[in-house]
Amino acid sequence: MSTPLVSTQWLADHLGSDGLVIADATVLPVTAAVLAASPLTAQLTAQTSGAADAASYVSGDEEYMVNGHVPGAVFADLIDEFSDNGGRFGFARPNTEQFESAAAGLGVDNQTTLIVYDNALGQWAARIWWLFRSFGHENVAVLDGGLRKWVAEDRPIELGYVAARPVELFAAREQPERWADKASVSSIASGASAGSLVCGLPHREFRGDTRGNRPRAGHIPHSISVPASRLVDHDTNAFLPARELQQLFAAVEPNARAVTYCAAGIAAASGALALTVLGHPEVSIYDGSLNEWAADENAPLVASP
Repeated sequence: MSTPLVSTQWLADHLGSDGLVIADATVLPVTAAVLAASPLTAQLTAQTSGAADAASYVSGDEEYMVNGHVPGAVFADLIDEFSDNGGRFGFARPNTEQFESAAAGLGVDNQTTLIVYDNALGQWAARIWWLFRSFGHENVAVLDGGLRKWVAEDRPIELGYVAARPVELFAAREQPERWADKASVSSIASGASAGSLVCGLPHREFRGDTRGNRPRAGHIPHSISVPASRLVDHDTNAFLPARELQQLFAAVEPNARAVTYCAAGIAAASGALALTVLGHPEVSIYDGSLNEWAADENAPLVASP
């Protein structure tokens, strides 16, 4: 793909093309309404891993089947298939073997063009997009505006389950530079290494007013606050124009590493996507994010007014 984002019109023009796979990556927050609407969801929630943040979400596969999806779209299960449920923290990236199996299970091989979307602000789709790129698959893009924009434009919707096409295998090529570990983040935070830390959480969490499921509140020192929710136009659900994105990321060093983080590496993927759209040369995601950082009582956190 020549761009990490494709328009709804582009996708409409290419529906049914050979070698194209469309994947719905929707994940739903657990709310009283969700639980009341679906006993199955309640069951799944009770069985969810106790890892931080993971228990706050459930797969959007029921919504995908019952409420509809882009025609021909398969479902990408970020919670169970594309995350390591044995990890210490929720939504941890899978190992190579698990990812290869999950990719092939979507009908994706190394020649596939993959378009991913969700029914939120694009953060779940961005996470799948980032995972594919981090395992060497560049022919992947996010549907700009996702399902919300698609539906708002009265484009066709399909109900029910779509089986993935059979493929022999997906061969991953790991790109470790697309991930940042705690040590490298600490080096940037202390000033020992060049780079920018970009927090994708809402301002109230960045300030330390709230802390989710984490034991401590605040943000990593010397971080820039760019909430994922501010990256999209709330009328269209599409990403903001490049000029406006540039203003949001104006404090990011232009020629140094940019590390995005949030609580569990999901909102961080939206930031990584936006920076990639802007052509930033070196972007990585801190996978453990604040779930890992705040669990270490010796790791500094800043709470600001």
